[in-house]
Amino acid sequence: MGAEPWELRDIDVGLGHKLKATPVFDTYWRFAARRQELFMHRILDLPPPEPPDPVLSAYRFTNPYRASDRVSQYLIRHVLYAGDQSTEEICFRCLLFKFFNRIETWEYLTHRLGPLSSATFDPDRYSEVLDELLDTGRTVYSPAYIMPCPQFDHPRKHGNHLRLLDLMLSEDAPRRVQDAGSLEGVYEILKGYESIGPFLAFQFAIDLNYSTAIDFSEMDFVVAGPGARRGIRKCFADTGGLDDADVIRAVGELAGGEFDRLDLSFSNLWGRHLHLIDIQNLFCEVDKYARVVHPHSLNQSKRTRIKQKYSPNTKPLPQWYPPKWGIDLPSSIASESQRATTP
Repeated sequence: MGAEPWELRDIDVGLGHKLKATPVFDTYWRFAARRQELFMHRILDLPPPEPPDPVLSAYRFTNPYRASDRVSQYLIRHVLYAGDQSTEEICFRCLLFKFFNRIETWEYLTHRLGPLSSATFDPDRYSEVLDELLDTGRTVYSPAYIMPCPQFDHPRKHGNHLRLLDLMLSEDAPRRVQDAGSLEGVYEILKGYESIGPFLAFQFAIDLNYSTAIDFSEMDFVVAGPGARRGIRKCFADTGGLDDADVIRAVGELAGGEFDRLDLSFSNLWGRHLHLIDIQNLFCEVDKYARVVHPHSLNQSKRTRIKQKYSPNTKPLPQWYPPKWGIDLPSSIASESQRATTP
């Protein structure tokens, strides 16, 4: 089987910059539309769309909107907006959850320790509880992110993350986050801590921005993660001198026209358009999708397989978004969400 035709398309994005798009860029928009269609059918309790996409049916991909994913939904509802709404408590709960990024870990800590609060936080006690969890054969960390281990003096990785959290509290990181003045400022504060590199700092900043602690536009700032950078290289043979963040911004501005050009119907998030974090996320997902759909696409990492197989999760996924977004959910979804544990 020979390589697919690899015609390039020039896209003028202004100020003398042109993107040279490969066929993977068309796939980027098709993937976004198909994956969002699957999400909307699931939420509205409709049969899967026909014909099925064989790649989406076989492998696991996140939603186009980051806030719609199961873990983000849990974080928003049960961590950020549940409990004390002081900045210190919100930041404590958010970072504690995100260091492990696993719903089961949060629920185990809550079951064993009661309401989780910075006022009663004891990193050694929390570490002992997570030791118990590991002793049952279960895991503490989600596989979604690579979580580097900070170098404190605890013998176990989770103990070191708990000590990092303790350090952040002692250095008044929550107040500094609240006073940062911009999403980039929050990112810089978080990035200043050991083991929190650019990708994690940006992800954590976005998570905090879902809460009432800070309120910045997701169109203000973006950092491309490793997967997104690979996706950008597959979508564009030449980025015309733009860095990855500028490419993401340019692609965000192209969205409406690209969906129209390809005659694609994209169901946005009940009026909320794709923001920079979502555009970034889609580049990461199309990097994986292209491994199967475009096996001859450029891939500096030489990754040819998608690791995570799709396994249907039949648990309900009621939707609840930050109230400040002003999303007007359909009455059927809103009532279902209300029946779930209300923040």
